[in-house]
Amino acid sequence: MDQLAQSILFGLVIVVMGWFVFGIVRNIRLGNAVMKWLRGGLPKIGERTTLRWLGSSAIDLTLVKARAPFKSMQLLVVMEPRDVPWFWLIARAQGRRDMLIIRGQLLSAPSYEFDLLAPGSWSESQRAGGGEARQWTMEPLETLNFRAPQQTRSLSRSLAVPLLQAAQQVHPIVWRLSTRRDDPHLELHVPLPNPRQLDAVQFFDALRSLAEQASQR
Repeated sequence: MDQLAQSILFGLVIVVMGWFVFGIVRNIRLGNAVMKWLRGGLPKIGERTTLRWLGSSAIDLTLVKARAPFKSMQLLVVMEPRDVPWFWLIARAQGRRDMLIIRGQLLSAPSYEFDLLAPGSWSESQRAGGGEARQWTMEPLETLNFRAPQQTRSLSRSLAVPLLQAAQQVHPIVWRLSTRRDDPHLELHVPLPNPRQLDAVQFFDALRSLAEQASQR
């Protein structure tokens, strides 16, 4: 290997290692800031939580004993994989951004099922929810895509609109809103809250209102 090739290789290694360190530090700082913000509002839902870092790009918080209308709740702080440049580019191309995923088991399960998915979002591309949900017909509803079982489609559509409005009180941008008869009964994907712009207490108060509305039969 000649001197020029060695210099290029050395430069690439420096760039990749620098990107790796910067990405990890950026995500850890962001994750810690969001965790501090969450602690300001989580007592509205429950006191006892378990916390796990999943690599450097995700944090899993679980509330096993939550307050009504929740029975339990999982919060996933999902950040872009900034530590590995090629993973980051792929994730960006797929529409993945920093986001908060909320999955709640309710004391009273909804009697209807539906998905509202933001077109082009990472949440929409994942199409989570099992094989049955993948067969549901998709149609537009306001700015999102709506799908539901055929037998309860009319009911689900009529209830999806006010639930979406309630979800937009939690966060004005909704990437996914789902209800299920089985756990998780309620799932919400929103951009990662900015601690400087959103009040944590108001956020979780609005989340409780959303869950109460979803629980109504």
